[in-house]
Amino acid sequence: MLSEKLKELRKEKGVTQNEVAKLLGVDRSTYGKYETGDSTPDADKLMWLAEYFNVSVDYLLGRSNFRLPSDAPPYVTSASETSPGKISSPGTSSASNVANVLEGDPELLEFWNTLREREDLQLLFKQTRNMSPKDIKQIIRVIKAIEDEEDKEDK
Repeated sequence: MLSEKLKELRKEKGVTQNEVAKLLGVDRSTYGKYETGDSTPDADKLMWLAEYFNVSVDYLLGRSNFRLPSDAPPYVTSASETSPGKISSPGTSSASNVANVLEGDPELLEFWNTLREREDLQLLFKQTRNMSPKDIKQIIRVIKAIEDEEDKEDK
């Protein structure tokens, strides 16, 4: 399944095996083996491929028919914990999803609103679409703790 998806996605994107291999940091022959099923990329490479082709790892592995979780109908959830009413509907941005999750915690919501404009954290926020509300809150709390500690050191 992975091999078929990789080949299909590469052709859709209009790139060669050599181009993908170079970006991925492997030989063309290694990438070619991913497409023939003779080899399997490690977890880091699999995640990179999913990001590069703008699909979920579950889609690459054939565990989902939806390229990204946001493509799924609102009633489809991942195996992760999800609160009722907090499932992102198609087209909902990650930023909006995080804001919805944090609406019950004014302090975290205020902090989130200052963070969401930071370019250095944009990739992290993009990844929240695959996370449960509990995990999103935990990530924002950790970032806040780090920021608070850095503020103390600067004073």
